[in-house]
Amino acid sequence: MDATFWTLIALIIFLGILAYLKVPAMLAKSLDGRADRIRNELDEARRLREEAQQLLAEYQRKRKDAETEAAELIAAAEHEAEGLVADARQKTEEYVARRTAMAEQKIALAETEAVNEVRQSAVDIAVAAAQSLIEEKADEKAVGAMFKSSVKELKEKLN
Repeated sequence: MDATFWTLIALIIFLGILAYLKVPAMLAKSLDGRADRIRNELDEARRLREEAQQLLAEYQRKRKDAETEAAELIAAAEHEAEGLVADARQKTEEYVARRTAMAEQKIALAETEAVNEVRQSAVDIAVAAAQSLIEEKADEKAVGAMFKSSVKELKEKLN
């Protein structure tokens, strides 16, 4: 009986004690628990990865929507600016047309007033010339007759 035999017997007894105390089951249970924990962590990591991908897709969609909205706002602002420029141009043209029409009316009025003044001056000159001719060549009888005919003529025109 050598030492190898006693070592084998000790090993068998040790393994028997381990089997009796259910150490392999405890080791298996511990390993199963660790495997479950690792599996749960992998599932959690997979779930977090999927959420991150969903969030990334959502943010990319929101970015595209924001870019589209910004482009629409820029286009609307450009359209509005063009409208304002066209409106300002039209109002300026209308203002110039109104001012031109007013200037033309003032010119026409001034022409009319000038013509009337010339006519009035011509009438005044003619009356003065007629008066001076009548004074030189007419006697009192002729002046009285002319005065009466003028009064009669004036009454007929007024009635």
